[in-house]
Amino acid sequence: MGHEADLVLKAKNFALERHKNQKRPDGITPFYQHLEGVVFRLKNLGVTNIETLSSAWLHDILEKSDTTFDEINDVFGNSISVTVLSLTKDPHLPKKDNESQFVQQLKSASIEAKLIKLCDISANLKDISNSPISKTQKNKQIRKLFHYLRTIKNDLSKQKETYPKIQELIEGINVVGSKFKQRPVVI
Repeated sequence: MGHEADLVLKAKNFALERHKNQKRPDGITPFYQHLEGVVFRLKNLGVTNIETLSSAWLHDILEKSDTTFDEINDVFGNSISVTVLSLTKDPHLPKKDNESQFVQQLKSASIEAKLIKLCDISANLKDISNSPISKTQKNKQIRKLFHYLRTIKNDLSKQKETYPKIQELIEGINVVGSKFKQRPVVI
């Protein structure tokens, strides 16, 4: 196991520690299963970059734990901390500004961050569709995820040659979306 695998393992262990005892919105599923799902999907796309895989383990850490950007930067370096930050909503903004700010962030994020977001959307959709929340809540959350996907789809489409399985992942997302009357995203 070389330095590369060590970094990903370090990110995984760091995330497992910081998200310990956290549950997904269903109140049952351990939070780390979401992170595993995102990393699994990234690997399935053919992503092997260790900084991208490490960032995927950490993508929710600033929002869902008391970990700071500086901590991530000190432990994992600038590239990973910036990727993680680009996938994090600003908790200090009012909710409505928060969303538009986040969409702007996604637009200007690196392709690595966009690939993580694609896998995050896919994992979240699966969770939401199986969640015990009301249909209204589901529709609202799924609309938001599709909005994020439409924000990054042009850049994802440019990656289809490098990662042909992007198409497959988006088709899976569209299958779930169609059950919630979402217009399919075409790349």
